[in-house]
Amino acid sequence: MPRILDIGCGPEKYPGAIGADKNADTAADVLCDVDQGGLPFADNSFDGVRALHLIEHVADVIKTMEEFHRVTRPGGIIYVVTPHYTDASSFRDPTHRWHLNSYSFLYFYPGGMHGRDMWYTHVRLREKRNTVKLLNLWKWLGFEFLVNHLRWFRKFWEYYLSFLIRGKVMEFELEVLK
Repeated sequence: MPRILDIGCGPEKYPGAIGADKNADTAADVLCDVDQGGLPFADNSFDGVRALHLIEHVADVIKTMEEFHRVTRPGGIIYVVTPHYTDASSFRDPTHRWHLNSYSFLYFYPGGMHGRDMWYTHVRLREKRNTVKLLNLWKWLGFEFLVNHLRWFRKFWEYYLSFLIRGKVMEFELEVLK
């Protein structure tokens, strides 16, 4: 069985995972706050990390991703779910610190931003999957399919259409490179 860390697990921990949360009133197996230092796990401890609706709440996205990278084995998967910045829920929740788009994790890809590795972090990730869910009207009209299956359309949508054809939520599967 793969060893999975469900960080920010809340009351519904992923089945079979080790749950970690800063709130004692959750399903957490381990109480920790990613913003208050490193995760209390050894390097390469997990086959995967799940962070559902967590990354938009942290104090520092880069440091958090560095911790996820550190505790995940090479080739492991970091699974992140977060609202798209054009969704009302991104700004409705006063605990959200970050408002992200489908290109926000390019920072960690080899050669991802501006055709070169970023130098403020050693973390490197490879995108395995990046899915954007749109509001139902746009999904039914076929825009969600276009956004998720045509790279050029995704870029066009993010740059020009996303405030009209709003995103809802994004799912990222990121492979850990070490």
